[in-house]
Amino acid sequence: MDDPGIKKQNWDVKETELFLEILKELDMKKCLDGRKVRNNKLFKVAHRRMTAAGYHRSVDQLKFRWKLLKSAYYKCKREPDSPAPTKIQGWWRYEKTMVAIMESRHPSLVGAGVNSDRIHDEGTEDSDGDASVLHWPQPCPDKSAQNLDLIIKMDPEMDSQLKIGFIGAGNMAFGIAKGILSGNVLPVNVKVSAPSSKNLGRFQELGISVTHSNVEVVCGSDVVFVAVKPHLVPLVLNEVSQHVTDRHIIVSVAAGVTLSTVEELLPENSVAIRLMPNLPCLVQEGALLFARGSYAKQEDGALLRSLLHRCGLVEEGPEAWIDIHTGLSGSGVAFVYLFAEALAEGAVKMGMPSALAHSIASQTVLGAGRLLRDSGKHPAQLRSEVCTPGGTTIYGLHTLEQGGVRAATMSAVESATERARELGRKSAGAGSRK
Repeated sequence: MDDPGIKKQNWDVKETELFLEILKELDMKKCLDGRKVRNNKLFKVAHRRMTAAGYHRSVDQLKFRWKLLKSAYYKCKREPDSPAPTKIQGWWRYEKTMVAIMESRHPSLVGAGVNSDRIHDEGTEDSDGDASVLHWPQPCPDKSAQNLDLIIKMDPEMDSQLKIGFIGAGNMAFGIAKGILSGNVLPVNVKVSAPSSKNLGRFQELGISVTHSNVEVVCGSDVVFVAVKPHLVPLVLNEVSQHVTDRHIIVSVAAGVTLSTVEELLPENSVAIRLMPNLPCLVQEGALLFARGSYAKQEDGALLRSLLHRCGLVEEGPEAWIDIHTGLSGSGVAFVYLFAEALAEGAVKMGMPSALAHSIASQTVLGAGRLLRDSGKHPAQLRSEVCTPGGTTIYGLHTLEQGGVRAATMSAVESATERARELGRKSAGAGSRK
């Protein structure tokens, strides 16, 4: 029996068109008939490409979508004069591509209808027949103009050939490295540099080469993550600048350091991207936001997204959002830990053993976070669903509001954001003096 959680999902037209075009292209490359290659490996590749394009679906969701589309195709073959299949609204948009996949034809147009005189659906979204109870995450609006050919041609398998370098061996570098290695990148193609050997051991345990030479990392890499303290960025980039070429993508992970500062320290026309991850990258549940520099192209961003998608949620936005993301998610992780600690201490105060209290507090935070992410509901809605009139939760919330927890949290994000901006100004000043 199909998992009902897989069924209840909304697919918009562009997402379905991209999904089918990816499947068609994969079949063309393999020169295999579409009816015989619906295997798990193919769907994993399709999943990586969809993720790189900004659509976050599981492999099982892709398989189920394909099952519906294939059923609609067979129905049309059996009953060519029947109305469009009710399970796939907007079927006329996808029919020609489905025929191309199933019958080894390769039209140049995506999503055009075979029978244009069919009754077109009025809606702009399609549904899988059941009303959705979840608001599935959709890509940011600014990605709507992405070139489909670009996403399709950027085969995720190319990741395995990339040479990746890290300057700096702290937690952020380690978390990103773990995420990258869980994809197609091989440990032999990764190298890390740091001035001391203190943090290099854990990279070596992953099979990654280590060195004390930043120049060695740059010369042997295609993508270089500069993951050092903000005040060290000018020093590091001045050291390696003469070795940076047009084949490199330089990704700065330093809090507050602006793209203009990075670009000023690199050779003219260098490709630079500013990235802000957070600590849960260590367990591949991070929240990462990046902004492209003046000379970074759309495909550079798509490549970075493909590399990082195993680290967690990866989004692109304007640089002005990066410092805000630092306050919200980079520092926000510590705010959540403080709250979890306070939850556990409250239970200890009331008589629960400390170890058990901390275990339950961590699970409470984990469960609440997953429900918030997966349900698509606003936090206020979920909060109201926990409260009952005159119950325990509303009394506890009243106490939190009296303590100013909401205002204090908002101020904490504001303070962390302003500090990130301040660090950026200091770094810019240090760079201009070099």
